[in-house]
Amino acid sequence: MSSEPLGLADATAQLCAPGQPFEIGTATIRGIELRVWKNAPATLRPVLDLSALHADKDFVVYEDERLTFDGHYRAVSTMAARLLKMGVERGDRVAIAMRNLPEWVVAFWSAIAVGAVAVPLNAWWTGDDLAYGLSDSGARVLFCDTERLERLAPHLGELEFLSHVLVVAEDRKARPELTGEFGATDVRAYADVLGDVSSDATPPTVEVEPDDDATIFYTSGTTGRPKGAVGTHRNACTNLMNLFFIGQRAQLRFGDPDALPSGVQNSFLLSVPLFHATGCLASMIVNAAAGGKLVLMHHFDAERALELIEREQITTFGGVPTMALQILDSPDFASRDTSSVRSVSYGGAPAPPDLVRRIKRAFPDGQPGNGYGLTETSAATSMNTGPDYVARPDSVGTAVPVTDVAVVPEDFEGAEPPADREQGPEATGELWVRGPQVVRGYWNRPEETALVFTNGWLHTGDVARIDDEGFIYIVDRAKDVIIRGGENVYSVEVEAALFEHPDVADCAVIGIPHPTLGEEVGAVVIARGGRPIDEAALRDHVAAKLARYNVPTRIWFRDGHLPRNPAGKVLKRQLRDELVGS
Repeated sequence: MSSEPLGLADATAQLCAPGQPFEIGTATIRGIELRVWKNAPATLRPVLDLSALHADKDFVVYEDERLTFDGHYRAVSTMAARLLKMGVERGDRVAIAMRNLPEWVVAFWSAIAVGAVAVPLNAWWTGDDLAYGLSDSGARVLFCDTERLERLAPHLGELEFLSHVLVVAEDRKARPELTGEFGATDVRAYADVLGDVSSDATPPTVEVEPDDDATIFYTSGTTGRPKGAVGTHRNACTNLMNLFFIGQRAQLRFGDPDALPSGVQNSFLLSVPLFHATGCLASMIVNAAAGGKLVLMHHFDAERALELIEREQITTFGGVPTMALQILDSPDFASRDTSSVRSVSYGGAPAPPDLVRRIKRAFPDGQPGNGYGLTETSAATSMNTGPDYVARPDSVGTAVPVTDVAVVPEDFEGAEPPADREQGPEATGELWVRGPQVVRGYWNRPEETALVFTNGWLHTGDVARIDDEGFIYIVDRAKDVIIRGGENVYSVEVEAALFEHPDVADCAVIGIPHPTLGEEVGAVVIARGGRPIDEAALRDHVAAKLARYNVPTRIWFRDGHLPRNPAGKVLKRQLRDELVGS
C-alpha cells in the first residue's frame, strides 16, 4: 500500500533543517535582514569552476557544433584573459547582443570571470534600441553577431564608452564581414580575438563579493525607454539554489518519476532567448552547475524543436506556454520520438489550465511545471510541479522558503505590507515579493527604483491571491503589460509610437486573448479630425519604430473619446471587455 505524499511543510522542514544542503540562515543585504541559503555559492565564479568538473560531457550543442564543459571552461578562461588585455576591470560592463549561439555562453562567463557585469541585450531590438542599451549601461565591450552589427553600425560613432566589438558570424561556415565605417571603435572577429585556446587555461583570480553587480537585464520603463534591472552574484546564485530546492522537494514528496536511466545526461532544449532571465539565469546557469546539456535553438520552430527532441534525446523543454502548445499541436508530433522527455516546465505568460492535462497525455513519463518570476526576481520565485500542478492547474505554486510574498491592496501606499493581513484566501491585490533573489534596483534610475522597491519588497504590479496553503494565483497581468508569446509588450511604448503618427489624435493599447500566443496586441485609435487612416500604413509606422512583436494585430477605429477615469487614465479593462469580452 502506498503512503500519502509528504506535505509541503514537512518536506520543506526536512530539506532546510540544520546541516542539510538547503539549510537556511540570515544575512543583512542593503541594510535589510533576509533569509538566505547557507550553502549557496557566494558568487558565480565557483559555479564556473564547478562546471569544469563535468569535463568531457557535452555542454552546448548548436546545430552540428558541440562544446564540452572542459572546452567551454578553457575558452572562457582564454577570452577572460583577452578582456583583461582590453582593459576590462571589475565592475565594467560587457554587453552581449546576439541570437542563441555558443559564443553567447562563452561571452557571458568570460565577463563574469573578470568580475565585469554582463549586459544581455534583446536581439530583437532595433539599432536605436541597441545603441541606447549600450550607452545607458556604459558598456566597454560588446559581443555581437553580424545581424546586430549591421543594425548598430550607424550608431557606433555615438557610443563614447564602447571601445571593442567582437563579432560572431551567424553563418557558421563564413567569417564575419567587417566592412564599413566604425569610427574609433575596434571591431574584430570573435575568433581572431579568442585565438588559440590552451588545454590548461584557467580563469584569472579576481576578488568578487556576493553583492557585487553581475548582470543588467533590460526591461521597460514608464518613460518608454528600457530600464536595466541590476542583478548581483547573490541574486543569480539564490535563483540557482531555488531551482535545485524545487527539484529536490518534488523528488522527496512524489518520488522520482522523471529519473533518468543510469549514465543518461539531462538534456535541456533552450527555445527561449539567452538574453531573457529565464534563458540565462534559470536555464544556462543551472545546466552549467548541474552538468546538463544545453541544446540551443537559433529561434523557436515547433517542427525543429521536435526534430531536436528526437535527435538529442531531450529530457527537459518548455520556455513559455506558447511553445509547449505549438509542439503539442504540431503535425509532426505523432511521428517523432519524444519518449526521452521527463519535464515540461514553463513560465513568463499565462498558461491555459488545460495545458497540464495535455502534457500528461502526450508525455506519459513527463512532469509538467509552471512557475512565476520576473526579471526583477532573477527568474524563479515560485513553482508548481507534479501532482500539485495537476490538482491546481491555475496556480504558479508556492514561494521558495527564502522568499516572502504578500498580497497588498492596490491602493496601499506604505513601504511594508500592511500588518493586518486577515483578508482571506480569496482576497486579491498586488503581489509583493522580498528575498535574496530580488535585484538591487534599476541602473541609474533612482526614482523608478524607489517606486518599485521599498524596504526590500518588490512591487510586482501583478494582481494575485494566495490560498491557505500558500499557493499563488496570478489573476491579472501587470498593468498595461501584454505578454505575447513570452515577450513583454509595453503598451506605453506602442502608444508612444502610434501617437507619433500625424493622423492619430488618441489611442490605447490592450491585450487580445490568443489561443497559442497567450495574448496579441490590439489598439484603439481615434483619428485626428476624423480623417481616415490606412490600417496597414499605421502598422508599418509602428514597425519602423519598434520590434515586430509590438505591432498591433488588431486595430479598432472609433469616433469621439476614449473612456477615462477622473484622473484622466484610460479605462483599459472597460475597453477590453467591450471589444473582446471579459
